[in-house]
Amino acid sequence: MPLCSVSLDDLTILDEADFAHVAAYAQLKRALRAVGCQFRVPAAPGTSMSWDRAVFLNLTFWSADEGAEVLCDNNISADVIAHIAWHHLCAPQLSRLVPSAAKKPSSSALFFAESIASAFDVYLVGRLVGQRPDSDFLQTQLPIMSEAAEQAGLSESAFSALITGMTQDPERAFEDLRTLLFDASRALFTCSNASDAQLVLEGFAEHRFAALLHHFQLSNWQLYAHAYGADDAEQERAVLALDATLRAAPVALDWLIEHWVEGATH
Repeated sequence: MPLCSVSLDDLTILDEADFAHVAAYAQLKRALRAVGCQFRVPAAPGTSMSWDRAVFLNLTFWSADEGAEVLCDNNISADVIAHIAWHHLCAPQLSRLVPSAAKKPSSSALFFAESIASAFDVYLVGRLVGQRPDSDFLQTQLPIMSEAAEQAGLSESAFSALITGMTQDPERAFEDLRTLLFDASRALFTCSNASDAQLVLEGFAEHRFAALLHHFQLSNWQLYAHAYGADDAEQERAVLALDATLRAAPVALDWLIEHWVEGATH
């Protein structure tokens, strides 16, 4: 089953109406179109790829500079558009600061991009729970998050409180999860064995989103960064400076939208 490249306009967005009230989604979609992102789908009309095959190809071989996400068919979900958009916005920003990032990003550069893209999920949860509680996004994401939280020892009432916190301040939820994912990933990257990694994870046990850490498949992040990440001190300094800028911003997500997203469409 060979693959072919298609543009965003060639795809059907399955649940876009659920995100109509989320201005950031519309901005990310425009930015993704502006950068000319391509997607790979089965070349033969009317055929589709299994979900597990698409996931394998994306997790193992995805590359921002190559710029193509593998899809099962010509359908895509709105949250996937947002996730991909963050990756495609992060790559050129880092390359602008450190040209070497365009050739091979460092481990921290990879973690920085993934933490932003993944943390946006809790922002979307916070925005949709009150407005679109029956959305496909929530119907798929909340049970998965709930299961991960339960496995981590979080009670049902505590998980409900966690979701309530997302709805009360989605922007704060985004930044809290972004920093957790970034800090945990960087700390785990220095570990040489399971005992060291366990100590790192225990060090984040009191974080509000600690119960969701394994929901984000950090093992894949670690393996990819070890396999493909560059040992580049200049990149590391640039990424840490960007991270500090976001932490110091009154609303980190607003900073990203103003400096990255809006800039991509002008």
